[in-house]
Amino acid sequence: MPLFKKKTTKLDNYSLKHGVGLVTYDDPTSTVSEQFNTIRTNIQFSSVDKKLNSILFTSSAPSEGKSTVSNNVAVTWAKQGERVILVDADLRRPTIHKTFNVSNRVGLSSYLLGNASFEDIIQPTMVKDLFVITSGPIPPNPSELLGSMRTKDLITRLEDKFGLLIMDAPPVNTVTDAQVLSAQIDGVIMVVPQGIAEKAGVAHAKQLLDTVHANILGVIMNRVTKQKSQGYYGGYYGAEEEK
Repeated sequence: MPLFKKKTTKLDNYSLKHGVGLVTYDDPTSTVSEQFNTIRTNIQFSSVDKKLNSILFTSSAPSEGKSTVSNNVAVTWAKQGERVILVDADLRRPTIHKTFNVSNRVGLSSYLLGNASFEDIIQPTMVKDLFVITSGPIPPNPSELLGSMRTKDLITRLEDKFGLLIMDAPPVNTVTDAQVLSAQIDGVIMVVPQGIAEKAGVAHAKQLLDTVHANILGVIMNRVTKQKSQGYYGGYYGAEEEK
């Protein structure tokens, strides 16, 4: 157990300083990139009766890869010609500005506090059709901001302006932020690292999401080795810079 904690801290500190790995941008023909393409396709088919306008990615605990997965899925979706907006809704431990090398002077918190306009917070990225809203300055009351009417209005505006809204939210079991947001989003996906996430923690996170009637689309299992899952992924799925 101490080994997992040590590695988790290392991964978390790295992603906070440098962002997460964008394999779908840096190496789009790799096996891992193809796996992210498969994930995108599976998400699209998970709701055949209704088009998904917004998706939230979360995990049960910190450093389980939700930012790596959400950011790479956003890249693959945008590469299909869909206008995608990726929002860093983790107002406590943000990483998107580091990952995409954009300014975090103003962002989600700035808008929610009334310090920036809608147009001010939307930034283009190096990926065509992919735009981001960074966290902005870390506020003292993230849960209250994310549960405000201004957040609901922002989600509606983003769903109208873009083909898909993807939110990178904090872990469910750590703070209430993901619960607050998931009630306003079309679908929620949990990222679960094999061999790291605790079964009880994942079950508790699902229970918390069920409490707010979140539409859980499914679970993405990452950090799967060939030995742990023969013939399923056929290799290691994950990156060293996961959050």
